[in-house]
Amino acid sequence: MRGEGDTWHMIIGCCQILRWRFQRNTSNDAVATPVLYFEENVLCFNFIHLVSGASTGSGQYFVDLRLGTPPQKLLLVADTGSDLVWVKCSACRNCTRHTPGSAFLARHSTTFSPNHCYDSACQLVPLPKHHRCNHARLHSPCRYEYSYGDGSKTSGFFSKETTTLNTSSGREAKLKGIAFGCAFRISGPSVSGASFNGAHGVMGLGRGPISLSSQLGHRFGNKFSYCLMDHDISPSPTSYLLIGSTQNDVAPGKRRMRFTPLHINPLSPTFYYIEIESVSVDGIKLPINPSVWALDELGNGGTIVDSGTTLTFLPEPAYLQILTVIKRRVRLPSPAEPTPGFDLCVNVSEIEHPRLPKLSFKLGGDSVFSPPPRNYFVDTDEDVKCLALQAVMTPSGFSVIGNLMQQGFLLEFDKDRTRLGFSRHGCALP
Repeated sequence: MRGEGDTWHMIIGCCQILRWRFQRNTSNDAVATPVLYFEENVLCFNFIHLVSGASTGSGQYFVDLRLGTPPQKLLLVADTGSDLVWVKCSACRNCTRHTPGSAFLARHSTTFSPNHCYDSACQLVPLPKHHRCNHARLHSPCRYEYSYGDGSKTSGFFSKETTTLNTSSGREAKLKGIAFGCAFRISGPSVSGASFNGAHGVMGLGRGPISLSSQLGHRFGNKFSYCLMDHDISPSPTSYLLIGSTQNDVAPGKRRMRFTPLHINPLSPTFYYIEIESVSVDGIKLPINPSVWALDELGNGGTIVDSGTTLTFLPEPAYLQILTVIKRRVRLPSPAEPTPGFDLCVNVSEIEHPRLPKLSFKLGGDSVFSPPPRNYFVDTDEDVKCLALQAVMTPSGFSVIGNLMQQGFLLEFDKDRTRLGFSRHGCALP
């Protein structure tokens, strides 16, 4: 076993077009047990290179993953709001029709291995409707169908593969037995729309046992952290995803980190829930009923932190109060033309440093999350900034702290201590 200083690094890139997904869910309620096993006993720091999706018109944060033997380079969306790691797959033998890197070519990998439908690992993924395992067949593969809240789906074979990582010493390390979905069918806006441009799949980082953070957690420490750099900086600066702890659990900005408890919703075990107690604008606490933020006994409401959703979604009663106060305090003209999808936009032409209201969230654990205005006022056109908040319209909907709101913060998801750490200091590479 390695010591507490073992970590695994991934470099992620920021993309610049505003797209979002909302109310994703999974049908996987399995108990969290690791499904990844290692044969190596020694592993150094591991880096995966930065790949930006801005040039493809995507609004997601991507990780660069090398899968298979020999390694095939793929781009995956980093997503704390789902569990399954999956990639677009092709079973072709003569793959001249496929451009390099357009899909994972399973037949070109000597280490690709579908799970059998009678394997215990197959119980960790939702099965397609009307599908039954044929126990009489020796090679009956484990089929899955994974759904998102907007109706998007991915289906294929739940499989095992080897991933290749670069170590800090310059050597390559191979991790065997990564559980992932080899997808032959994908549909829906979350996985095939404009926000998915350039991506080959999704890297699920949720709480469930099949997420990458769970699969690697028992080896590197049951925590992970990342820093999403500002989306409006060009060229996109380097960001990183780290699974495990840094040496002596001290990362840049760690000593300035604040913590809020992570809560578990038994009816939606994938998500990382936090508690919002109140909201202030320019230091003035708004009279929002605390029940608006509550996670009830039926699993409705609450607030999740999701790197796979761009905007921030808030309960309609809270959103309307925030919108009203911010409108009142903004001393800037409206743009000549409205921007579809946004309730408040301002014209900042010829204003070098526009003054925008300061938004802050009082969280559980007596911590305050105070993002800078650029995290919730985004550039939608030349000299136009819009409030990047949306209302949750249904009473059963949950709030989402999206990736724009998380920009520039080091976030640490500590599953063992059930807490989320955040700091404005620590976005330099560790």
